[in-house]
Amino acid sequence: MTASNTSRRGFIGALALSGAAIGASRVIAAPAKLNPSDVKKDTDIACLYHCDFGDVGRFSQMLTNMNNHLSAYEFDSLRLKLVIVAHGPGIKFFLADRAGTPWEKDQIDDDIFKRFVGLTKFGVEAYLCEITYKRQNVDMAKTRDDPAIKFVPSGVATVGELQGKGFAYLKVG
Repeated sequence: MTASNTSRRGFIGALALSGAAIGASRVIAAPAKLNPSDVKKDTDIACLYHCDFGDVGRFSQMLTNMNNHLSAYEFDSLRLKLVIVAHGPGIKFFLADRAGTPWEKDQIDDDIFKRFVGLTKFGVEAYLCEITYKRQNVDMAKTRDDPAIKFVPSGVATVGELQGKGFAYLKVG
């Protein structure tokens, strides 16, 4: 075996490994399941934004309000915790694929999800209702992959649970 063959084999092996690594990085993991009773109010100020609507303009305004809310606390996640609780048509903003859903014809600019992701850098999370997925026959695997997105058994039950823990309730519109 010559040095050039060894180098070529090493190069091809490295390509195969890097391809496997790239392929592995494309595996989409479903968002985590969260028991609302495990959520703690660990900041002085905590608010839930209730999203049970499908209007894109209203959702955009909610994200703007959340950004303004965070700015009032200098984007300090040790002082302020914000979460979105979404159910009904509100889950559509978190779907990577709306084909076969009641919202498949809805036009949603990808920038709206990018805005949500920007807020997650300051601790914002979204809790999505499993009951909505089941009742609307939406495959949970259609949900975007982001660590700030979590499934909860029931959106409305989560709203009540968080309010009971001292989370303020906010709804846009």
